[in-house]
Amino acid sequence: MSNEPQLKDTVLRRLVQGRLVTGHFFMRYWLQIFVLIAMILVYITNRYSCQRAMEQIRVLTSRLEVVETESFRVRGLYMSRIRESAMRTRLDSLGIPLAVQIQPPYHLSANETESN
Repeated sequence: MSNEPQLKDTVLRRLVQGRLVTGHFFMRYWLQIFVLIAMILVYITNRYSCQRAMEQIRVLTSRLEVVETESFRVRGLYMSRIRESAMRTRLDSLGIPLAVQIQPPYHLSANETESN
């Protein structure tokens, strides 16, 4: 009768008693445990680097939008200042006696300059 129903050595019982993971287990599977921990650390590092890069992309994208908007504004201002009417108004206000030429410019060729 000594073989009466004794409590079986189940996984749950070993877990409760703290015998599920023993020193023998670590000695037997030390390489696999080391590789698993290394893979987990690489995964965490990669995920952190990816999140930082994504945040930097978001910041740079918003800065690019601001710079593009500023570029359009400055270009519009420049285009309005180089119009002929704006230039004429500015020259008149500064008192500079420049006017638009009525005749097109006269081009000299090399043959004409030698004959004179």
